[in-house]
Amino acid sequence: MSQILTQHIPALDGMKKYPSTLFYKGNLDLLQRPKVSIVGTRRPSNYTRQFTYSLANALAKRGVCVVSGAAMGVDAIAHAGAGEDNTIAVVANGLNIRYPAVNKSLIEGIENNGLVLSQFNDGFRATGWSFVVRNELVVALGDILIVTEADLNSGSMRSVEYALKMGKEIFVLSQRLDESSGTNQLLKDMQATAIHNIETFASTFGQIAQDDMEKDDFFYFCQTTPTFDESLKKFGDRVYEAELEGVITIQNGMVRLS
Repeated sequence: MSQILTQHIPALDGMKKYPSTLFYKGNLDLLQRPKVSIVGTRRPSNYTRQFTYSLANALAKRGVCVVSGAAMGVDAIAHAGAGEDNTIAVVANGLNIRYPAVNKSLIEGIENNGLVLSQFNDGFRATGWSFVVRNELVVALGDILIVTEADLNSGSMRSVEYALKMGKEIFVLSQRLDESSGTNQLLKDMQATAIHNIETFASTFGQIAQDDMEKDDFFYFCQTTPTFDESLKKFGDRVYEAELEGVITIQNGMVRLS
């Protein structure tokens, strides 16, 4: 059953209007993670499929939560690549409806292990304008926007407009000249930066957790270089234990992974 999200989300202050109501199913802790929005065409090429999945997977391994819109194509691939417990799906309908039907099992998995958000009451069915509303929320949640493939006149390019208004950095996959006309135009206009190597790009968000620290919220939290006071408030004695173990160093009031 969906619930009303009452906590304030600072990332959404950049929207044209802060959502009057947000409904959710799942794990709200994901909102505290570094977040990257990934969008793109519903009919991606095999190249885009491969590298969207690899990119989402590489980011999730570093504790980054992948945000997308649960649509067919790039959205679904991004959610799957990140893993159900490392992703936020924003939908254009009420949360008692799992749309599109082809992604029903994926959405159910995200409800149970990740987080699904909506601005619409139960029973509301997606319409043209609700997808636009959904897109703005997807962009606002992410620290940056990645468009892996898009034609010039597409919903993904309208998401780019939101990102530009919000002052978000935009990244795209490098594509062939005769494919993904939208992202190639962004590169031509110097409005986006091309991703040439997945691991190099993902490594800017931190390092991969060791096996014994995988899915550890403390590890992911420390990737953001928090202050000592923030760390102590959130994790208590775990901070001192991690310092003794050599997992972190505390310097000038900041916590860093060793």
